[in-house]
Amino acid sequence: MGCSVGCRTRLNFGKALSKVSVCFTMVVIFTYFFYCFTGLCDSAPRQMFDHHTVNRDYDVSDRTYDNLRPPARLYPHHPGARTHWNRTDTSTGAALHRADEQVATLQWVEGGLLPQEIPESTKKNLAANGIPMSNTFESKKFPQAIIIGVKKGGTRALLEFLRIHPDVRAVGAEPHFFDRFYEKGLEWYRNLMPRTLEGQITMEKTPSYFVTKEAPRRLCTMNCRTKLIVVVRDPVTRAVSDYTQTLSKQPGLPSFQSLALKNTSTGLVDTSWSAVRIGLYAKHLENWLQHFPLSHFLFVSGERLVSDPAGEMGRVQDFLGLKRVVSDKHFYFNQTKGFPCLKKPEGSSRPRCLGKSKGRPHPQISPEVLQRLRDFYRPFNLRFYRMTGQDFGWD
Repeated sequence: MGCSVGCRTRLNFGKALSKVSVCFTMVVIFTYFFYCFTGLCDSAPRQMFDHHTVNRDYDVSDRTYDNLRPPARLYPHHPGARTHWNRTDTSTGAALHRADEQVATLQWVEGGLLPQEIPESTKKNLAANGIPMSNTFESKKFPQAIIIGVKKGGTRALLEFLRIHPDVRAVGAEPHFFDRFYEKGLEWYRNLMPRTLEGQITMEKTPSYFVTKEAPRRLCTMNCRTKLIVVVRDPVTRAVSDYTQTLSKQPGLPSFQSLALKNTSTGLVDTSWSAVRIGLYAKHLENWLQHFPLSHFLFVSGERLVSDPAGEMGRVQDFLGLKRVVSDKHFYFNQTKGFPCLKKPEGSSRPRCLGKSKGRPHPQISPEVLQRLRDFYRPFNLRFYRMTGQDFGWD
């Protein structure tokens, strides 16, 4: 009997010990899952999951959830980061606003949005938390301003003068997207642009846009708010300069007179010749005004760009909304070329002048032919003056 009682005692003690072990194991497992669960919840932005905080109609895709956590390389751990991402507000509107900012910021970081689309409050928050707004935020943008014409009017000079400005980034070569390579698509065009920081203007210049019939519609398809700069010059002088450039490449070219006039005896001007047709500024402008308002244009005088480069550059900078940085101190007049050049920049051994193709001497043209062209252009010039509200004094 004593043995029976001892056995029962040991048996009851074993059962009790087994129950304690099971309970202890359950506690450990429960604690483990509890900490795992709470850690997972802490890593997610609560305003996106708290149904008392966010309006239930606010629809966010699965991709948005995936993008809510910032990349570690761009958003290092810092004291304020946890507060920013886990902050919950009882105001639905405030929570939605912060959620929008976070989504916009991270989509931009992944390459979807442009820097100017990041809300100011988010930028300030990043700056306050020690996150630099540096070259990480450079991006390629479509040009906000384009020099669309005209050939041999002074477009290259204008572009080079503008590139002095720290807030202007421009493509050096002419893209010819809206007249020759439109089928390559807008993404191809955007990839040609230089990377810019927030506040900088992206620009390009292609003078043939102004005389291309399809260019205004195509450009407006990209952005109807694009600012357009047209450098114009006395159409007679421009035609001679155009001919001079072609002659340097094709020495066997017929005479200027035979190309400009259909018949020497009648003196009829041949408008099929591109050197003559480009100078019909009023006709080309009519085509552009079907897609862009006049307020989107700035007409720069090619003559004044030579005689008073700082003055014309002041107008251009005002039009682009830039601080007047390019001024008299940047220019000197090159007597040999008969053209203004840029003074020597710091760290450079010589001044910057345009290439040999600029300022080359014109061939001798019969005064009678030149007068015939002036008479031909006069009504078109007057019409252009009325359309633009500017008298360029070509007569």
